[in-house]
Amino acid sequence: MLRLAPWLIVTLLVGPILAGLTMALLPAFGYMPALGGHGFSLDPWRQLLAQPGLARSVGVSFASGLVTTAISLAVVLLFLAGVSGSRLDRWIRRLVAPLLSIPHAAAAFGLAFLIAPSGLLSRLVSPGLTGWERPPDVLIVQDPWGLSLMAGLIIKEIPFLLLMCLAALPQLDPERRVAMARSLGYRPTTAWLKVVAPSLYPLIRLPVFAVIAYATSVVDVALILGPTLPPTLAVSILVWFNDPDLSRRFMASAGAVLQLGVTAAALIAWWCLERLVARLGRHWLARGGRGNGDSPLRLAGKGLIGLATLTAFAGIAGLALYSIAGFWRFPDALPQSLTAAHWLRALPALSGPVATTALIAIGATLIALALTLAALENEQRTGRQPAQGRLLSALTLLYLPLIVPQIAFLFGLVVVMESLGTRPTPALVIFGHLLFVLPYVFLSLAESYRRFDPRWSQLAVSLGASRNGAFWRVRLPMLLAPMLTAAAVGLAVSIGQYLPTLLLGAGRVPTVTTEAVSLAAGGNRRVIGVWAMVQASLPLVGFIIAVGLPRLLWGNRRDMRGSP
Repeated sequence: MLRLAPWLIVTLLVGPILAGLTMALLPAFGYMPALGGHGFSLDPWRQLLAQPGLARSVGVSFASGLVTTAISLAVVLLFLAGVSGSRLDRWIRRLVAPLLSIPHAAAAFGLAFLIAPSGLLSRLVSPGLTGWERPPDVLIVQDPWGLSLMAGLIIKEIPFLLLMCLAALPQLDPERRVAMARSLGYRPTTAWLKVVAPSLYPLIRLPVFAVIAYATSVVDVALILGPTLPPTLAVSILVWFNDPDLSRRFMASAGAVLQLGVTAAALIAWWCLERLVARLGRHWLARGGRGNGDSPLRLAGKGLIGLATLTAFAGIAGLALYSIAGFWRFPDALPQSLTAAHWLRALPALSGPVATTALIAIGATLIALALTLAALENEQRTGRQPAQGRLLSALTLLYLPLIVPQIAFLFGLVVVMESLGTRPTPALVIFGHLLFVLPYVFLSLAESYRRFDPRWSQLAVSLGASRNGAFWRVRLPMLLAPMLTAAAVGLAVSIGQYLPTLLLGAGRVPTVTTEAVSLAAGGNRRVIGVWAMVQASLPLVGFIIAVGLPRLLWGNRRDMRGSP
């Protein structure tokens, strides 16, 4: 049975994506017999190209992918180059998991509450520094250029890329490399950028591509922070797909194919930027500058990562404050009173979505964890750990659901499910979440599992235990900490899923995320604060369990508790 696990994972990741893309491509050219499309035509594309503001939608989506990725990657590399091994480095590393656990929608709401004309920042500087007695008439949130959208995405992508870098760095022995460069007279930050960063980037290229794909096609964050007239391309496709006029699904399919092209164009543009940076970088390396600009680079790394971290937590603090705020007129910095009335009114409506969210997240995470353990254990027993060439191919398949835009293949997957007569149920949503949870769980657990010393299992077998007994009684207990961490990552990913829940659930499977995003149109900050705080708290529970349970069970076994 273990031998089937790798094939099952590949089928699970590739099959739905190919089926979804196919069923999105056919209606894009007029073929969808269920809606009267019995022949191929270009009418859907003519309707799509006639939509007002389409060029701006495409431009904002394209720019979001490149700008978000470039800034996030630059901040992470400058941070690692400037503060590796320092107290700030250790402090930020401890905050990676909490930052990563904050769902995108909750982080977007927090940023909106901070930077809005009547938000917390305006209140803190008014009227003393600005003279504002009323909120300024400035469009900050949902600006037409998508700047607030990019800022919200950057805050969330920095922890993701930082985590990917921290996972890859041990393979490079950066301390030895930097020490060698220092012996040649290079300053610390310059040394790291010259001898570590060029070798690190190839190891994180696929996560970078995943960030580009997500930023070009994100829906939930775009609904909260993105422009509205016109919206981003992905949001427009969702509107067309949900239109009561079913004939607009042909145009929505064409839009999904266009979104796939926009993401592909962004990836190609990034590849071209890679080549340009590599060529300029070789000149920079050969020039031999040993310390010019070292201090500004180090300060930039500290300042930018600190700003992003502070903004994320300040946004969550703002959500918490709004959720208990009473009367709060502008420009008062704090509400005149605090009340629990908003929570008490929301509790009856929260119970159902919270239970559904937990059911879906736990179900998808357990299935993903079981498949991951089966595949990794099969590797160990057969001795077929991926070689370098095959490893790239395997990782590409794992990143496939993250690199292909969700809106492009989920739309077609919904058509497939409707053709099969499948009703929207929590089980179908669990299947949809599994496509995105499984890659994260596998990537989170694989390194720890492959580094596990095989002599422990060999010792158990030599004492009479079967291979299955050694797996259950030796390997799993000793890998409890990384398993729980991978499960916590899976829970956080599932809880934050908006588009798979909305499309595969057909709006009939409400979760905390779908309900919170739907409240964005209402503008009631107190109610939004309550729902966003619940959404942000749920993933944190998983990480608390992942950290606390090993410490509770292995109180007298320090090396089995995981990272301190």
